[in-house]
Amino acid sequence: MSQTPKTAEPLTAIRNIGPAMAQDLARAGIHTAEALRDLGADQAYARMMAHGTRPHFIGYYALVMGLQGRPWNDCKGDEKKALRQRFDALPRDQVPDNGLPAELARFLDRVGLRG
Repeated sequence: MSQTPKTAEPLTAIRNIGPAMAQDLARAGIHTAEALRDLGADQAYARMMAHGTRPHFIGYYALVMGLQGRPWNDCKGDEKKALRQRFDALPRDQVPDNGLPAELARFLDRVGLRG
């Protein structure tokens, strides 16, 4: 007997992830909740920034909290300060696989010069 393949859990199954963040994650090549859990918040958010998401601390810590199953506004005090340090350490000037600086690659994508 063969088992029916398990359907992938959507990104929005994770707390705090709505359609806009799911779209940003998908643009970064993260399409399922399992893939996001495997990557973790730091690596996923760094990928999102490398694919055009503007860095925003609230979005980052909402992602961290969501992966922990917590509401986005549950982050306070020393925990929030520590997350801020992690967020500030995320690379902002990554180079995509094609070797172009991220900002140039985004511009070329916007004007339709890359396929």
